[in-house]
Amino acid sequence: MHPDAQKQIWNRRLDRRELLKTIGMAGSILALTGPSQWARALAQEQAGVAAEADTSVASVPPSTGEVPRRALGKTGVEVSALCFGGAHWGRIKDEAEAIQLLHEAIDAGVTFLDNAWEYNGGRSEELMGRALMGRRPQAFLMTKVCSHGRDKKVALQQLEDSLRRLRTDYLDLWQIHEVVYPDDPERHFAPNGAVEALLEAKRQGKVRFIGFTGHKDPKIHLKMLQYDFPFDACQMPLNVFDGTYRSFEREVLPVLNQRGIAPLGMKSLSGNAAPITEGIVTVEEALRYVLSLPIASLVSGIDSAAVLKQNLEIVRRFTPMTTAEMQALRARTAAYAEDGQYELFKSTTRYDGRIGRAQHGLS
Repeated sequence: MHPDAQKQIWNRRLDRRELLKTIGMAGSILALTGPSQWARALAQEQAGVAAEADTSVASVPPSTGEVPRRALGKTGVEVSALCFGGAHWGRIKDEAEAIQLLHEAIDAGVTFLDNAWEYNGGRSEELMGRALMGRRPQAFLMTKVCSHGRDKKVALQQLEDSLRRLRTDYLDLWQIHEVVYPDDPERHFAPNGAVEALLEAKRQGKVRFIGFTGHKDPKIHLKMLQYDFPFDACQMPLNVFDGTYRSFEREVLPVLNQRGIAPLGMKSLSGNAAPITEGIVTVEEALRYVLSLPIASLVSGIDSAAVLKQNLEIVRRFTPMTTAEMQALRARTAAYAEDGQYELFKSTTRYDGRIGRAQHGLS
């Protein structure tokens, strides 16, 4: 097919009815080890389908004491269910300490690594590049383009910056970062926009898989998905409060699973761990809830040996919550969730990056 014809297909907008057809019960939904009844029942609940929940977890193998691996959508690749977040980690002042922490995570089986061009002014990528010297084949490496609506040329230059900092000649996953403003989808899909950079990078063999991220509003994610574009992955906030307020779990997650786009969770502790420090939920409840959703991996901020040990213990003994357990936890936290006070990344600009704000004319 001629490239221009391909571009026309990928830029085609799906109408809302066509898009929402994907939120039904039918379709293959990613579970821990493949399609299963419990994941299908969860998808029905997320879509508002009145159905009797199957709380069986018989299709999920018992914990092996190792970090579980899950399918990355329909890519044919598996990744660690826990993803090592690069933002918090890049703030560790002692470089040797940071590198040692990442090595410990990789050795423990946390081989999916998260980063972004703008994290800590590029330090996160530079530090990760040094840490991966001699270890690059062990890692599934993801970083993000932070063009924030600027053109393909800017995006591809950022790719070269990222490759140089990360000391690699390819990325496993390259995602458009922080799609959080209502006009972002139009900006990224404009002629000579960021999505054309994704395709060009893939064509050049510098990127294996492509996706986008955002933390603001499920409607913006759905607008991105209305374009018939071959995303491999999509990152979004998922936590015990999300099911009640501006819910990515109910509105976006079923669409991704129906289309075979790998869902990646983030902000399981609400971005600042306030629900933990205030005693609303425990870390184990928070992580276990999100890991019980049909996602490929959960990006977790890990900035100390204590946090790494804690998260490893939780994920190594992980068994999924039943639908009833998840509903009980949502009900218990619903009163805290209704006004968005524990998901300020959705309701305020406090979590929006400086560069993105500047590109949208905001201070």
